[in-house]
Amino acid sequence: MKNNTLVHLGLALLRILPSVFMLTHGYPKLLKLINGDTEFINPLGIGEAPTLFLAIIGEFICPLLIIIGFKTRWAAIPSAITMFVAAFMVHSADPFGTKEKALLFLVIFVVIFLLGPGKYSADRR
Repeated sequence: MKNNTLVHLGLALLRILPSVFMLTHGYPKLLKLINGDTEFINPLGIGEAPTLFLAIIGEFICPLLIIIGFKTRWAAIPSAITMFVAAFMVHSADPFGTKEKALLFLVIFVVIFLLGPGKYSADRR
């Protein structure tokens, strides 16, 4: 049973810490939107304000859900998509070192989607 406990602890760490780190990217975007500034990149061609709103969902709202482990697999999808867009569209012409952070987050959110939140989560309560 101890090994099972370590697996669930590992899943909690994988879920919580990167999501807290992601909040540091999403929170400034949320403040930007709250202050009425919707100027933002538009790699998908849907407009600056909608793109900013989607980035806030992927970098702030969904990571909050992932931290508490609520609807974790569903919440990991927008975060992964946001990181995919960051790595392969926004930073497509940049060197690997620039897009590396987005790729790491992408892999983490895909793993969270595949493995789920573990037992230390709201989903398991």
